[in-house]
Amino acid sequence: MEKQYRIEKDFLGEKEIETSKYYGIQTLRAKENFDITKTSLSLFPNFIKSLAKVKKACALTNYELGDLTDVQKDAIIQACNEIIDGKFRDQFIVDPIQGGAGTSTNMNVNEVIANRALEILGKPKSSYDIIHPNNHINMSQSTNDVYPTAIKLTLHELIFKLKDSLRFLRDCFEEKSIEFKDILKMGRTQLQDAVPMTLGQEFKTFAVMIDEDIFRLRECQALLKEVNLGATAIGTGINTKAAYQRKVISNLREVTGVDYISAGDLIEATQDTGAFVHISGVLKRVAIKISKICNDLRLLSSGPRAGLNEINLPPLQPGSSIMPGKVNPVIPEVVNQVAFDVIGADTTISIASEHGQLQLNVFEPLIAYKLFNSINMMRRAFYSLGEKCVKGITANEEVCMNNILNSVTLVTCLNPILGYEKSSAIAKEALKTNKRVYDIILEQELFTKEELDELLQPKNMVHNYDKGIK
Repeated sequence: MEKQYRIEKDFLGEKEIETSKYYGIQTLRAKENFDITKTSLSLFPNFIKSLAKVKKACALTNYELGDLTDVQKDAIIQACNEIIDGKFRDQFIVDPIQGGAGTSTNMNVNEVIANRALEILGKPKSSYDIIHPNNHINMSQSTNDVYPTAIKLTLHELIFKLKDSLRFLRDCFEEKSIEFKDILKMGRTQLQDAVPMTLGQEFKTFAVMIDEDIFRLRECQALLKEVNLGATAIGTGINTKAAYQRKVISNLREVTGVDYISAGDLIEATQDTGAFVHISGVLKRVAIKISKICNDLRLLSSGPRAGLNEINLPPLQPGSSIMPGKVNPVIPEVVNQVAFDVIGADTTISIASEHGQLQLNVFEPLIAYKLFNSINMMRRAFYSLGEKCVKGITANEEVCMNNILNSVTLVTCLNPILGYEKSSAIAKEALKTNKRVYDIILEQELFTKEELDELLQPKNMVHNYDKGIK
C-alpha cells in the first residue's frame, strides 16, 4: 500500500510526515539532526511513561484553572493514559542524546499526545487549531521543568527494580552462607595467609555488603522526590497562573501515587543536577562493591589444579577455542565489565553536571541516558550473577581444610595457649622444614591428636558474631 503523507509547518519551513505517525515536524527534525546512539526513546519505556504522567498532571491542573475545555482535557488525559499503559512506544523516535536540553524529547511527547487526542476526537492529525502540541499539551510548562521531573520519576521507579535485583542477589549469598557455615578455610589479607574463618562467614560478608547498599539506594529515592515542576523556563514560573505550581504538584502526587514535593527554590532546582550526581555516585559505589565480590569469586575458584580452588562456580560454557576442558568464570567476568561501565558513566555524569552554565544544565539528556543505562545493566547483571553463578556454587571442603593445615599462620590460633615465643618457633621450623604446623605440634607432643583436632573445630577456631550462620 502506498504511504500517505500530511504536511506540517513550523517557523523553519514545512515537512511531509506519514499520516499514520503520531509525531510531528519537530520530532522529525530531531530525528534527522540527532543520529548519535542509533537508538531511540523507545529504549526507555519507563521514561516515556514518566513523561506522560507529567503531561497528565499538567493537563489536569490547566483544566482546574479553566484553561482547557472538558473535551480537550478528556482527550488529552485518555492519550496520556494510553501511553502510560505502554501504547505508541514506537512513536517516540528521537535519539536520547540530543542538543537542546531535552526539548526534542519534550516535543516528541507533546506531538504524540496532541495527535492521539485529535484522533480520539475524530479529527485528522495535525488539526492543531483544536489541540496544539505547544499551546495545549505544553501549556504552563517548559522542557526545563518537565524533562528533569520526568527523569526523577523514572529514576525513582528504576531504583525500586534495582533494589529488587540486589535483594535477590543478597538472598543468594545468604543461602550459601548457611550452607557453608561449618566449612573452615583460611582467611587472607594482602593475598597472604591470615587466620582461619568459615566459608559461611565469607559469603555472609558479601550479603551484608549488598544490604548496606540497598539502604543507600533508599536514601537516593528520597532525594528524587523534590522536583521543579512549575518552574517553567528558568525557575521563575513565567507563563503560569499563581495557583498552578501548587496544584500541579498535588496532581503529580495523585497521578503517580508518590509523595513528590516542590523544590524550595525553583531557580536553584532548575539548574542544579546535584541529585543526579549523588545517585550516580551511589551507583558507582554499588558497582565497585559487587565487582569486588566478583573478583573474590574468581580468585576463590581459580585453578582448578593450580589455583586456590576453594569453591567451584557452575560450568556454563567451554572457555577456550584452543585449550580443551577449560571453563572460565564468565558470569563474574561480565558483571565486572558492567561495573567498569557504570564507573565510567559516573565520570561522564560528573563532567556533564559540572559543565552546566547559568540557569540550566543543557547536558541532562546525557546524564539521563547514562543513569538509565547504568541501572538497567546493573539490574540484569545482578539477577544473572545470583541465578547463574551464586546459586550453583559448591565448596571444596577438603581443599579448604588442607590450606589451613598447611598454613604457617595456623599457629596464630594457638598463641593464647602456647604463647608467642613458642608459636614463633613452631612457625620458623615449619617454614624451614616445609612441614605442616599440625605435624610439628604432634611431633613435639604439645597436644594429643584428639586435643589438637578439637582445637581446630570451627566452633573453637573462629568467633561467629553473626546469628544468621550459627
